Amino acid sequence: MSSGSNPPFDQLRTDFDMLRGEIGKVVVGHEEVIDGLLTAWLAGGHVLLEGISGVGKTLLVGTLADVVELTFQRIQCTPDLMPADVIGTHVVMETPQGRRTFEFQRGPLFAHIVLVDQVNRTMPKTQSALLEAMESQSVTVSVETFDLPQPFLLVAAQNSLEVEGAYPLPDAQLDRFFFKLALRPPGPEQLEAILHRTTGPEVPETRKVFDTQRFAQHQQIVRRVSIEPELLRASVSMVAATQPDHDRAPESIRQFVRYGAGPRGAQAMVLGAKARAAIAGRPSVSADDLHAVVHPALRHRLILNFQGQADNVPTDDLIDDVLKAIA
Repeated sequence: MSSGSNPPFDQLRTDFDMLRGEIGKVVVGHEEVIDGLLTAWLAGGHVLLEGISGVGKTLLVGTLADVVELTFQRIQCTPDLMPADVIGTHVVMETPQGRRTFEFQRGPLFAHIVLVDQVNRTMPKTQSALLEAMESQSVTVSVETFDLPQPFLLVAAQNSLEVEGAYPLPDAQLDRFFFKLALRPPGPEQLEAILHRTTGPEVPETRKVFDTQRFAQHQQIVRRVSIEPELLRASVSMVAATQPDHDRAPESIRQFVRYGAGPRGAQAMVLGAKARAAIAGRPSVSADDLHAVVHPALRHRLILNFQGQADNVPTDDLIDDVLKAIA
């Protein structure tokens, strides 16, 4: 064993390398999105996926559930979807003795990995039910509270062509998402690979990588990753510079942003950087780790003002300006 070996981190890196490999058997491309999803999952956060129809949002999340020994549910959102359809409800059950009792029937939200498809098509009442699950890892029905399975990952997907939707996600709910990841349309080479995999005689087969207990151990390792004080201060400075009234905010932030990221944005950056370092088998955060998570951690936390919305200003461009200002 080499002097630089660290068995817990080495095992985590090995497991996640295998996990990437198994997902890659089914999902073509999207390496950056896969890394972002695994990073957020390991850090204990939830993910908002955005992309046009057919780019593989459902396939990606379903494949992740296939290669780990965890339960998976998909919720297809519609304007008439009610909270009880997601959480579950009490139903009347009759015992063999003829007595009637109320029994809680759990809904699809009770799974380790939940994909909420087209989340912006469902009404605010149902979105609030999802918000409680994301925030407290539990749901409340009447006066009873039910814990959700652990680990719990909620991935909400929305079509980028309908980003406004019938019921746009409220700012408070957007802030609960750890990362926002964008899936781009495949290029010609990737599209050719997709056609070979989906129209040929052979169907890719995946195998299980690890179970719930192993994953819980890996999540504990993330908290043990160290971060230097200057990198911690850099994350604080970047979040502060997204506020239009801050003295280090770039001109584009002052012009187009109504309000910027808050404490959850800084937490997502630091925990995301720690998870990324752990996946690479390193016990400390590097500047590259922090830089890699800035965009997914902040892009949904910059709320544009009227001018920014009218000009359709990309939040990624605003974050680039923040990075230049802080650098």
